[in-house]
Amino acid sequence: MPRYDYRCRACGSTFEVSRPMSEASAPARCPSGHDDTVKLLSTVAVTGMGRSTASAPRPAAGGGGGCCGGGCCS
Repeated sequence: MPRYDYRCRACGSTFEVSRPMSEASAPARCPSGHDDTVKLLSTVAVTGMGRSTASAPRPAAGGGGGCCGGGCCS
């Protein structure tokens, strides 16, 4: 079940609420009982159980395109 981060505007505490995605936009009450809370934008953590042996493709010899690849900055 997803966890959502909230901050209470009244007391400043930050807390998490676990709820189904269908209730993601529902209001949340802070642990101290205040109703004036705001949902925070949080990062997503992805974990995996398997191991990948594939590596990222290597760029072709001679650099790439654009300024970051040295194509236009001489």
